[in-house]
Amino acid sequence: MGAWLYILRCADGAYYTGTTRADLERRVAEHQFGKYPGFTEQRRPVVLVYSEYFEQIVDAIAAERKVKGWSRAKKEALMAGDFDGLKELAKRRSTFRPHGSRRVAPRRSSP
Repeated sequence: MGAWLYILRCADGAYYTGTTRADLERRVAEHQFGKYPGFTEQRRPVVLVYSEYFEQIVDAIAAERKVKGWSRAKKEALMAGDFDGLKELAKRRSTFRPHGSRRVAPRRSSP
């Protein structure tokens, strides 16, 4: 059974990214009517701005995790279907840091 990756635009302009195995229209309606407490409950109304179907739920969940880590600009490029822009935005990351790592300020040499 497959699953959907979806992005909602909330009334305050925020984006919510989620996945569902259920009927996509029904899931959006559940967000719209506040069926479950959470991020979108206080940000209604919501509008479906992007959806993509995956044959495997694990692929949809992996895509959700990836997209949730993206900048607003990257999400908007995805929604617009601007894959060239998405590639350019991906190149702008200054450094790669493995999960769990943290940035440390460079040491200054003493005079």
